[in-house]
Amino acid sequence: MATFLYRLGRFAFRRRRLVLLAWLALLVAAGIGVGSVSGSTTDDFTLPGTQSQRAIDLLEKEFPQAAASGATARVVIEAADGERLTAAAHKPRAEALVDDLRRAPQVANVVDPFSSGLVSASGTIAYAQVTYAVPQAEMSTAASDALREVVRQGAEAGLTVSLGGNAVVNDRESNAGELIGLLVAAFVLVITFGSLVAAGLPLLSAIVGVGIALIGVTIASSFVDMASNARTLALMLGLAVAVDYALFIVSRYRGELREGHKPEEAAGRALGTAGSAVVFAGLTVIIALVGLSVIGIAMLTTMGLAAAFAITIAVLVALTLLPALLGFTGTRVAGSRLSTPRMRAIQRGRRTSMGVRWGRFVARHPGKMLLASVVGLGVLALPALSLRLTLPDDSMAAPGSTQRVAYDTLSKGFGPGFSGPLTVVVDARGSDDAKAAATDTTAMLDGLGDIATVRPPVFNQAGDVALITVVPGSSPTSRATVDLVAEIRERSGTVEKDSGAQVMVTGTTAVNIDVSAKLGEAMVPYLAIVVGLALILLLVVFRSVLVPLKAALGFLLSVVATLGVLVAVFQWGWLKDLFGVDETAPIVSLLPILLIGVVFGLAMDYEVFLVSGMREAYVHGASPTEAVVTGFRHGARVVTAAAVIMISVFAGFLLDDVALVKSIGMGLAAAVLFDAFVVRMTIVPAVMTLLQDRAWWLPAWLDRVLPEVDIEGEKLRRVLDARDRGGHVPTPAGQGLPPIGQEPAAPAPLG
Repeated sequence: MATFLYRLGRFAFRRRRLVLLAWLALLVAAGIGVGSVSGSTTDDFTLPGTQSQRAIDLLEKEFPQAAASGATARVVIEAADGERLTAAAHKPRAEALVDDLRRAPQVANVVDPFSSGLVSASGTIAYAQVTYAVPQAEMSTAASDALREVVRQGAEAGLTVSLGGNAVVNDRESNAGELIGLLVAAFVLVITFGSLVAAGLPLLSAIVGVGIALIGVTIASSFVDMASNARTLALMLGLAVAVDYALFIVSRYRGELREGHKPEEAAGRALGTAGSAVVFAGLTVIIALVGLSVIGIAMLTTMGLAAAFAITIAVLVALTLLPALLGFTGTRVAGSRLSTPRMRAIQRGRRTSMGVRWGRFVARHPGKMLLASVVGLGVLALPALSLRLTLPDDSMAAPGSTQRVAYDTLSKGFGPGFSGPLTVVVDARGSDDAKAAATDTTAMLDGLGDIATVRPPVFNQAGDVALITVVPGSSPTSRATVDLVAEIRERSGTVEKDSGAQVMVTGTTAVNIDVSAKLGEAMVPYLAIVVGLALILLLVVFRSVLVPLKAALGFLLSVVATLGVLVAVFQWGWLKDLFGVDETAPIVSLLPILLIGVVFGLAMDYEVFLVSGMREAYVHGASPTEAVVTGFRHGARVVTAAAVIMISVFAGFLLDDVALVKSIGMGLAAAVLFDAFVVRMTIVPAVMTLLQDRAWWLPAWLDRVLPEVDIEGEKLRRVLDARDRGGHVPTPAGQGLPPIGQEPAAPAPLG
């Protein structure tokens, strides 16, 4: 791979105009393509095999109208303070709004609040349920506009109208999070490189890559059901890793220039060495994200695939567009006009960098630093013992949004459980007396606690399947509602034993509970798969048993510490005002799985860049402690800059109003902080110092079995150095590299 990347880097550098035009043409073509499609997103979950999904499948057969797959909207109408909707002054206006809903495009049915008893006891709040003939993804612009028109007309009539349900498109306003992340990244790059040109290249290449990735995801949403947060995750990860990977390559390119190589040769060497690590890091993240599809939840699959596509584009941009841009800048990238005297002294070897001083400090006190780091992360991880999972609903919508206002208004007028009713299905097709089975089920439900309302059973046309609506006394995401669903399912066995009827619980709330439980159960196996993959990859890369084990345990420690922080802030409410958390709630069930998949790749990235330098020094005769310091001399500055950029980009999403996006941003920022600075830059050197020569132990039989992987391009570097001294030197693969000055053949197409 190193040889191929070396040739690719020189080719892209030399044919820079062609490569740049190819990427710009791709960007323009994608932009034209996205203009001809109308992408849409959804937050609907399906989970085959669960009781809630089996009940939905039965309802679609026996109650096609009740189980229609069309979009739904909750239209909540509230009168001014102290006034009643049932009063003569307001009722005609509210009824006119309901009539407008019936005449709106694509509407299949509207439940009138006044004839259906959906008016609060105070008479100030009414609720109309709107069912559409098409799914949310197929709703027309006219249908969405009609909903907004009802809101406007209600305001003119002196009523407050708010909207909830999956038919409501969340028109999120853009915030400054992404811009702030980019500005911080630019500042860090300028400080790191001391050059505006060098700092601008990673940002420029990242913007191009992220633009293409987001357009691609938007186009894909026209053909598949895409999760509403897929684009946000793709933006978040694509932007962070694109800058990260470009930083590694530009830094290596500058190093090659300082060693006296010509720009084209420096670009080839940079790609052949740092590019290999970029490919490795990108592949680990992609594998982990694509692996989310094995869990079997379509929404999680689309989020993982969208993010994996963004990572793929970031890697391709770093390997092709970036060396082409280096061709336009040439040696100007090595300029240091903005460097401080201290930075220039460090570059010339006259002063010791902060990273080297830190590495020496840890090497002098390995036991104390290891103990402090492990205990500190362990304390942060303690709240994770109380981790509870849920799925986002309107209660987690941005404060002031129409969805959040609708949820709060319904809770005020009808109770906290009204927004998340449970649908209890009595399948009495195998019972001798279907009505008796439904009556027994109703009696059982009436005897349970934390239930606000149990509505009479409604039978299908055949009279052998009944539908009972249950309104919990607590909110859909509360522990009490989760326990209520579990209790109904537990007691349904008695009904089945007595009457032969099967009782199942479904509805949006029950589906969310089942999905969260499924994700919670999948977290440990998925974590085991990811950790196992890390062990295998690092075993091959470093040819050591203890180094991969140490890396995997450190990764686990950073993950559980991050989960502890998320629980403390979002679930317990610690420092919630500081981070702009409006209301505490269980952790979004998608987050731990996503966190594991993303942080895994980033952790391995930092591990490779730090430990590979240590291994190289050790192989060349340095003592274990000297090797640790050498590894910090080569990698600490770049890893620190990359981690700060990652943290800045992710933390910028804390400014988002949506709780899910905010929690993802905090989770990823905290994970990078813990893994880069505590695990990789403190625990790793401490453990390596304590282990000494044992760190690189590998059984002889395993050494013979493992394939040779030159992740840092060391073999390529030796071949090139030998070639520089004169003559044609074959590579280990038997392919010759051309002498200096002779142009290499163009590389084979990437496909």
